Amino acid sequence: MGSYRPSAGTTVVAGAAAALAGAALFNIYQARQAEKANPPLGRFVEVEGIRLHYLEAGQGSPVVLLHGNNTAIEDFLSSGLFDLVARSHRVIAFDRPGYGHSERSRDRLWTPDAQASLLRQAFSQLGIERPVVLGHSWGTMVATALALQDPTALRGLVLLSGYYFPTARLDVPIFAPPAVPLIGDVLRYTVSPLFGRLILRPAIKQMFAPHSIPARFDAEFPKELMLRPSQIRATAEEAAFMVPAALAMRDLYRGLHLPVEIMAGDADRIIGHDDQSVALAQELSSSYLHIVPGAGHMVHHAVPEQVATAIERVAHMVQGR
Repeated sequence: MGSYRPSAGTTVVAGAAAALAGAALFNIYQARQAEKANPPLGRFVEVEGIRLHYLEAGQGSPVVLLHGNNTAIEDFLSSGLFDLVARSHRVIAFDRPGYGHSERSRDRLWTPDAQASLLRQAFSQLGIERPVVLGHSWGTMVATALALQDPTALRGLVLLSGYYFPTARLDVPIFAPPAVPLIGDVLRYTVSPLFGRLILRPAIKQMFAPHSIPARFDAEFPKELMLRPSQIRATAEEAAFMVPAALAMRDLYRGLHLPVEIMAGDADRIIGHDDQSVALAQELSSSYLHIVPGAGHMVHHAVPEQVATAIERVAHMVQGR
C-alpha cells in the first residue's frame, strides 16, 4: 500500500497558512510589547462598557482635544499644545475609540456621530460643561458631530486641517481593506503590521511636510502602538468612513451658529485647504479662517502658539456673536 504524498498545491497552501500563523503570533507579541513599553499616561472613564483613556491638566474653563486618524494623546503632548492650553484652562485630551489605550468595540460603526455620542456621555461623567472642543484632521469630524448633536453644549470649536466635504481620495482603497469583515481581520493580524512598518516613516514625513518631523514627536510619540492590529482596524475603518461621513454632514453645517475657528496650512499634502477649510468658512457665518503660510497637515506642531491663541479667542467669545 503506497504512502500518501501531498500535492504541490496542498504543500503551498499549508506553507502559506503556517507563514500567516507565524506572522500573527509575531504581530500579537509586538503589540503586547508596545503596550508594555508605552503604558497609559492618564486615567480611564467607562461609557457603555467601553474604556476611554484621557489625560487632564490645568484649571479653568474646559478645553477638549481630539486627535486625528492613527494618532493619540501624545500628538498633542509632543506638539506642546497640551501644556500651552493647560496654563489657563482645564484641558482634557482623549484617545478616541480604538487609538492609544481606548477601546473600540465591534457592536457598532464608529462614525463621527457614534464617537460624539460616546464622548458626550464621557463629558457628563467627568463634569466637562460647555467646553471648547478642538479637533485635528479626522478629529474635526467628531468635533463637528458634537456641535451638530447639541450646539448649546459647547462653547465653540477649533478645527485644524479638517475634512468636511466629500472628495475622491486615493488613500481610501490603500488603507481601508483591514476594515473589511473576516478578510480584514486576517490582514491586520498578518501582513498589515508588516506593511505598516515599511510605510510608517514615509507616511509620517508626508504628514509633517514640507517641514521635517519634529525631534520631540520623533522621540515621544509611541509609533509602535500605531502598528497594533486593534489600531490598524480603527485606522482602516476611519479611512472607509471618511467620505460617507462628510457626505452625511455637508448639508448640516449652516445650522451651526456657535463660534468656530478654522485653521489649516497652505502646504498641507494630506487634505487640501481650499476645498475643505476655505469652503467650510464660506458656509459658517460665525467662523474665523486662518490659513498658515508654509504649514502642512500638522499645523498644531508648526504653530502651537497660534492654535492656543485660537482656543483662547473661542473661549472668550459669546455664542451667536
